[in-house]
Amino acid sequence: MDFALTPEQEAFRTEIRQFLANEVTADKKTEDGWIVGFSREFSRKLGARGLIGVTWPKKYGGQERSYLDRVILTEELLRSGAPVAAHWLGDRQVGPALLAYGSEEQKAEILPRLTSGEIVFCLGMSEPGAGSDLASLRTKAVEEGDDFLLTGQKIWTSFAHVADYAYLVARTDANAPKHKGISEFLIDMKTPGITVRPLVDITGEHHFNEVFFDSVRVPKQWLIGEKNRGWYQIASQLDYERSGIERLLSNYPLFHDTVKYAQEQGLTNDPIVRNQLAQMQIELDMGRFLVYKVAWSLTKGFVPNYEAAMAKCFCTEVEQRIAQTVANILGDYAVLMPGSPAARLAGRAAHEYLYAPAYTIQGGTSNVLRNIMAIRGLGLQAG
Repeated sequence: MDFALTPEQEAFRTEIRQFLANEVTADKKTEDGWIVGFSREFSRKLGARGLIGVTWPKKYGGQERSYLDRVILTEELLRSGAPVAAHWLGDRQVGPALLAYGSEEQKAEILPRLTSGEIVFCLGMSEPGAGSDLASLRTKAVEEGDDFLLTGQKIWTSFAHVADYAYLVARTDANAPKHKGISEFLIDMKTPGITVRPLVDITGEHHFNEVFFDSVRVPKQWLIGEKNRGWYQIASQLDYERSGIERLLSNYPLFHDTVKYAQEQGLTNDPIVRNQLAQMQIELDMGRFLVYKVAWSLTKGFVPNYEAAMAKCFCTEVEQRIAQTVANILGDYAVLMPGSPAARLAGRAAHEYLYAPAYTIQGGTSNVLRNIMAIRGLGLQAG
């Protein structure tokens, strides 16, 4: 099978690499650039070059490029350790949701500001009692005149403390079965009645938050799509969230620098170290093929439901193994040499090792994804 890209796609990759070589210097790159690498300035620079919303219509600031082009772009951004978190959620999920179900007024108001890198979104999905089982959410939106009154709580809401808008799901029919009676909304985060409290993770990073809504007024014009059909609308967005190459390359800068260090220090002369690094490279390559397969399916008009689950499940487990492998290779040696390149790598590895359990939880747990693969991919019946 020929996995080669077209000359146009290779030229696009080269263009991106040249831009990033100037913009993402060694002191600026980070692991988890789409999670903690928050820079409005960098997002605006990408927007000025037309590198946000590249698959979207040109009338909204997009480039009408293919999904494969988008994977090429995101792959290069993450490999370089670019700080892309400020526009990530808007680009990955909010834009596609509006293009699929939003009104023309919503598209005209929001999409050009997303493609320019002007606004930041957070996602109001998970709740204390509704994580993996999102349909069990209890946040409610009750109609009152020209508004909905929103009351409830969201948790693990990345960037709620800096976001301009929230994309949020709430229950609009309390008497309907749990997969029905859910609707999608856009919320201005400056609206009265919203309280954001920080959640600092075990690494000391603050990007998660819990958000409380106390009778927040949401104009009906910000209902996305059809009332009570939110669950069916959101299903395709979860595929976008799960299948991106960010589920594979969060730790790539750490892996790349570890390989370089191991070669420079002669560690690769040890067959155990060499085999460990080779195994991780093989798994990275396989994960990359799975992600590109999803992008190819989208380009051809297919709905890659179980394929997206498969890509996310495999790739996030690879990310966990990268952190573990790097920590094993550096080991106690790095701790004994504070300030050394090995110690700096070990510090990064420790950070990613501590965060790694989140990879197979956020965006859908591995158990949930394996159920999707079994039922929708293999046709097995739940027993």
